[in-house]
Amino acid sequence: MKKPNFKNCLFAILPALFLIFSGWYAYSGEGGVVQIYKNANEPFDDEEKVELVSPLPGDTVLVQTLYQGGPFWIQTRTDKLERFQCSQCHNNKEVKIAKAAEMAHGDVVLVHGGKDKPLSCFTCHKEDERDFLVSEKGEKIDMDHSYQLCRQCHFRQNKDWVGGAHGKRVSHWAGQRVVRTCTSCHDPHSPLFEKRWPATYSSPLAK
Repeated sequence: MKKPNFKNCLFAILPALFLIFSGWYAYSGEGGVVQIYKNANEPFDDEEKVELVSPLPGDTVLVQTLYQGGPFWIQTRTDKLERFQCSQCHNNKEVKIAKAAEMAHGDVVLVHGGKDKPLSCFTCHKEDERDFLVSEKGEKIDMDHSYQLCRQCHFRQNKDWVGGAHGKRVSHWAGQRVVRTCTSCHDPHSPLFEKRWPATYSSPLAK
């Protein structure tokens, strides 16, 4: 029986060691996900300029949320909304069409907030400026930054999202990370996912 060749063993082990150390750096290094999560205790400074190391996708916007531990980006939302701008219809002009609201928003099913305290349209939408959302304090929120609205109630999920544990990556891992935002996956009017069963690859049983 031949003795194992040291060089062959070394070449087999090196890729595994590289992956281990790369993963360790991503999670515990200065720009790692865990470190970002731990350092998320400084308020966002909208005066600070962020220098890019590499180009980002065109449809991105810099996240502006409290205690994010470093800059990151999300995909824009307003350019993907079919009915934006809302002010095209929601203006001071008289509506002469009967049941105009049902025609325009008949496909919107509002199931958000639970049975005890269901949300209404104006819980989130600014009544006098329909192109914007509104916080509990009455502050205007841009549609591209809807996470600022969601975090008021879903603060635990927001902390995970800021730290990188929640929300799918679009570009990069740490550093200049671009992630999906709340409304990329959740319908804001009915955010709860339907129950799903895993697909099966076994053939159906004969009756």
